[in-house]
Formats: sequence, C-alpha cells, structure tokens
Amino acid sequence: MGFLSNLFGPSVPKLTATDVNEKLKFGKHPLIVDVRQPDEFRQVHIAGAKLIPLNELRKRMKELPQGREIVCVCASGSRSRSAAKILAKEGYTVFDMQGGMQAWRRMKFPVQKG
Repeated sequence: MGFLSNLFGPSVPKLTATDVNEKLKFGKHPLIVDVRQPDEFRQVHIAGAKLIPLNELRKRMKELPQGREIVCVCASGSRSRSAAKILAKEGYTVFDMQGGMQAWRRMKFPVQKG
C-alpha cells in the first residue's frame, strides 16, 4: 500500500442512490449493509438491508459474504464511507452509497419501517 492508502485507508468506489436502486432491481443484488444505529434503522431502511452498526462492524465482519458485492449505507454518507474502507481493507468488494438514506429518500425510492 502507498503512503496515502496507509494514511487514509483504501479508496472505495461510490454509488449514488440511483445506482444502488438499479443494482437492486436489475443487477447483481448486492447486500446492503446499514451501519446506522438500531433506532435509526427501525425508523426507515432499504428493504432487505442488514443492520450492522459501525461500532460493531469489526467484530461482526464474518457475517458478511466474501463473494458478493456489499453496499454500505448510513444516514448521510459519513459512517458508510468509514465502514466501506474497513471492509475494503479486509478484501470485500464494497461500495459506499453517497448521501446515505437522505439521498435514498430524496429520490423517493422504496423504504421499509420496523
């Protein structure tokens, strides 16, 4: 790894909410990993998303499939970027959804509650 990768972690590809919606509808059906807190997740989340709060990610990483694309999601994109870097460093194929659930809801894509 280069100096910047060591300093900031690996670079992670970003996807827009529209990109993620398209992948879920027509693509490889990535696993959506929501890294918000349980109360945020219960209020609203992407259907089928797996909740793993950012502070639990390192110890729960084994729950995630190595051979499947993973998209990290949070409220606005900050926590998901951190989560995606952690997973990328461990060899996962991972993307960061820009703008998080705020962007998803702004596009009026389907959500689930509970």
